[in-house]
Amino acid sequence: MGAGSVRARYLVYFQYLGTDFNGVAAVRGVQRAVGVQNYLEEAAERLNSVVPVKFTVSSRTDAGVHALSNAAHLDIQRRSDLPPFSPEVLTEALNTHLKHPAIRVLQAFRVPSHFHARHAAISRTYLYRLATGCPRPDRVPVFERNRCWALQADCLDVAAMQEAAQHLLGTHDFSAFQSAGSPASSPVRTLRRASVSPDPASPFVLPEESRRLQFWSLEFESQSFLYKQVRRMTAVLVAVGLGALMPAQVKAILESQDPLGKHQSRVAPAHGLFLKSVLYEGLG
Repeated sequence: MGAGSVRARYLVYFQYLGTDFNGVAAVRGVQRAVGVQNYLEEAAERLNSVVPVKFTVSSRTDAGVHALSNAAHLDIQRRSDLPPFSPEVLTEALNTHLKHPAIRVLQAFRVPSHFHARHAAISRTYLYRLATGCPRPDRVPVFERNRCWALQADCLDVAAMQEAAQHLLGTHDFSAFQSAGSPASSPVRTLRRASVSPDPASPFVLPEESRRLQFWSLEFESQSFLYKQVRRMTAVLVAVGLGALMPAQVKAILESQDPLGKHQSRVAPAHGLFLKSVLYEGLG
């Protein structure tokens, strides 16, 4: 390390289409699978940091899951005769060197050296997209494939789904919606918002198809979520919308704390899920 060399910590927001990736986390070793983080760190190598640049990602997403905005912190230590990158220059440099077209860095901020992208987050919001009126998967418009869960049903009982979602709000033990392999030390989470709403007509659907295809959005907000919690809650709410479950049964499922029960063991497909936002105190 050169005398006077300064290590600068940054928070970066980035987005990606998850279809081609084995999740956001880097895949180490000789496996053919690759994560979004691999490409970000490969781009960061071109910044000539004195020490290797590692991204600490705020929110881990699984293979096939997308992000409108995820976040990570990283440290860059330039030679002692060079000033730290400005956030604007860092954003432009990373985008210049990124080698995958499905990843983009949105914005960067200088943050204190003790800042931690995962621990400092005060809110995370996930969006899940559904489509109804699709008799077969190949009837989904090509521009919407891998971006929604296409249901064969012609409609959903949205009022029942909204009623069921109310049972999930608040602070609960969400063990019933947690998949095996969760690193969480406690299954207790506080769900601040759970909404179900129709989407406007997709601009990527032809007029003659838009008469049968309807898109829907489910949104969930919490400070943090358990492993696959959002996809499992979505699957249960869809079961309510299809009439396979009553809204009151969702409360019973939650209170059972049993992740292996008949109804709550189903997991909604990854490709309909988007990490919509990660928020921090005092940062845009």
